[in-house]
Amino acid sequence: MLLHLHLVRHGQTLFNRYNRLQGWSNSPLTQAGLKDAERAASKLTHVRFSAAYCSDTTRAMITAQTILAANQASRPLPELKSDMHFREQCYGYFEGQDMSASWWAAGAPHGVGSYNAIVEQFGLGASRDFLHEADPFHDAETDDEYWQRIEGGFTIIAENSQLQEGDDVLVISHGNTLLSLMHRYAPEGYDLRERPRNGSVTSLDFETSNPIAQAITVVSYNQ
Repeated sequence: MLLHLHLVRHGQTLFNRYNRLQGWSNSPLTQAGLKDAERAASKLTHVRFSAAYCSDTTRAMITAQTILAANQASRPLPELKSDMHFREQCYGYFEGQDMSASWWAAGAPHGVGSYNAIVEQFGLGASRDFLHEADPFHDAETDDEYWQRIEGGFTIIAENSQLQEGDDVLVISHGNTLLSLMHRYAPEGYDLRERPRNGSVTSLDFETSNPIAQAITVVSYNQ
């Protein structure tokens, strides 16, 4: 079954504004973040959503509710389903800390001092494993732990028995998760040095009958 997924990065939060890591922790949407959600809503107002998902964080839920409330095509509106499988990467001890300082702590033992330098030299998966190593509590997700959880989110969508061939599905996502999906499924032809904008839309086709490694096709990114 082919599904059309519309992944929206949540609106700007205080942690986004202050350049702090924000994974499983939460901070409120700013006024700019509320406008991000409204802009995403205007882009998607005529898409008929058959299902809607988001992480169980308020930044994702408020963004989702804003988009659904403005939608003109989905009547009745689908029930919004929140689940931890759609959360951002868990940064463990580094949650809420300055991004540059955190990635320096992760990369310095390996001879690199920034997130982009880690990715360029070792790959995106290493950024998670290096942060896990640097975390004194080792609570930050490893690359394997992260993908096991994210793939669980796709399984939740695939197992929705109410969905039919060609349905459109709303998913409120997160910056590093969107970037990670792009690295995994569309490593060429896109500029992935920057995270997608708050309120941007990334479209994926999801063939639920395929193994997850072959299930995702990128249609558009950071629109």
